[in-house]
Amino acid sequence: MTLTWLLAFEIFLIGVSLAMDSFAVSITDGLCYRNLNKVKGAFIPVTFAVFQAVMPLVGFFAAYGLGQAFKEVFDKFDHWIAFTLLLIIGGKMIFDAIKEFRSPADEVKEKKFSFAEVLLQGVATSIDALFIGVSFAATDGLKDSIPNVLISVLIIGCTTLIISLAGIIIGVKVGDVLKKKAGITEIIGGLVLIGIGIKILVGGLL
Repeated sequence: MTLTWLLAFEIFLIGVSLAMDSFAVSITDGLCYRNLNKVKGAFIPVTFAVFQAVMPLVGFFAAYGLGQAFKEVFDKFDHWIAFTLLLIIGGKMIFDAIKEFRSPADEVKEKKFSFAEVLLQGVATSIDALFIGVSFAATDGLKDSIPNVLISVLIIGCTTLIISLAGIIIGVKVGDVLKKKAGITEIIGGLVLIGIGIKILVGGLL
């Protein structure tokens, strides 16, 4: 069965919804990382896009292989995992910024880009996409068509890439304005990440 235009548009809207957390985190990264170059800057949206595309695939195949048991476990723990990861990353950013405020001016260090940190952000912001993959296993036009599922996750990934790239650009521009305010951008970024984590947790609990 060919993917219909209506279903493709629905998948696009899902992609936009999923990408909102990635968008916010991309702004935060652009705001806080002061040593970004083109490669590092591109790594952030690409990472978020890959995770947002891969997670639905994992959810889709897990739903077929493990069925209801996987869904029940996933529903119970996914939001806690995302919250914990973002709380750790955001808390560390705030802690480091407070240390900077207490350091002599000539010892203040700008926040450096971290590939590992971005990968953790990618996991945290894409965990909810697992559930989208689970829903694919019960969606007409997707449940019996692997090609349609692959096209769908490609749409989600591309949508996330574009939105996250816009977030990085916005964050860098704002960061350039605030770059003389040592520690402020890190505190703002840390609070944003923790806020996203709380939003995901509350949404999962409700």
